[in-house]
Amino acid sequence: MTEKTARRMRADAQVNQDRVLAAATRAFARDGADASLREIAKDAGVGIGTLYRRFATREDLVWAVYRGEVDRICDTVPDLLARHPPVTALRAWMEAFLGFLAEKRGMADALKAALGTDEDQRLETRGLITCALANLLAAGVAAGRLRPDVAALDVMMALGGISLIAGEPERHDQAARLLDLLMAGLRPGSEGDGKQVR
Repeated sequence: MTEKTARRMRADAQVNQDRVLAAATRAFARDGADASLREIAKDAGVGIGTLYRRFATREDLVWAVYRGEVDRICDTVPDLLARHPPVTALRAWMEAFLGFLAEKRGMADALKAALGTDEDQRLETRGLITCALANLLAAGVAAGRLRPDVAALDVMMALGGISLIAGEPERHDQAARLLDLLMAGLRPGSEGDGKQVR
């Protein structure tokens, strides 16, 4: 096999994998984690054997879809900051992140199984999301528009809580109000006096 042929085969394999992931993303968003793998392969234009060669189990495919979406949404941070003021960029990213989490509710059980098998994968993914938030928060702090004492992990956990509501269509307005409260709490002057309300 020539080097040129090997490169073409690798490129073809990557195209097939990308097609499978795109088809799986659509299927999981529509049908949840129980979406038919045969239908995913058909939608991708590949045989079921090709799918299984790339993703040995359903959990592997679920994980790959989730990780691909995490990478995609985290990669939007530089563009958001280039096009918008930091606070606007942060709000837009949070809304996109909530939408992403809401779409993944249908595959939650399979995703838990996939993440549960590899603690390193789970921590790495959480680190990517936290890093994206940290960059957005740092830009807001540098501009004097956000508090400097807020941990990105705390904001991520707050977003996770709001996502439980955002996933219910009839509660979108409430989720938006909670996001307003979170944004208000991130602004300078919202630290309070350190006393707990009883």
